[in-house]
Amino acid sequence: MAGRLTLSFITYSEIARLKSEQRIKRILDIILKGRIVILQGRLESEEETGLIQATMALAGRIRGFKGVELAVINPSANQAIFDKIKVGIAHALIGQRDSLTIIGPATIVKDIKRDPSKIELMLKK
Repeated sequence: MAGRLTLSFITYSEIARLKSEQRIKRILDIILKGRIVILQGRLESEEETGLIQATMALAGRIRGFKGVELAVINPSANQAIFDKIKVGIAHALIGQRDSLTIIGPATIVKDIKRDPSKIELMLKK
């Protein structure tokens, strides 16, 4: 339906036990439906790279698909060193749940501006 925006929220627990390839596939399946993904936590850097590589490969093959826009907000970025150590230990034990990742199709998302405490999502008309 034209003019309709759909956001899909994925909790960390939904993808925690998935392998990297399965995480990327799950996210791509949602994005290819024209939806914006809001992910609790963040992907590993290798997974982000894999997602971008997969979208670049699909951009020339799927009509109207031009790739993705991706941004991560991490509230612990401006913490003191002792707090960063505590957060690092917590991430090792339970994963990076305190971050928020937004991934959307480039045909819908015009730009994502971010700073350590907020994300601004600009959409195309």
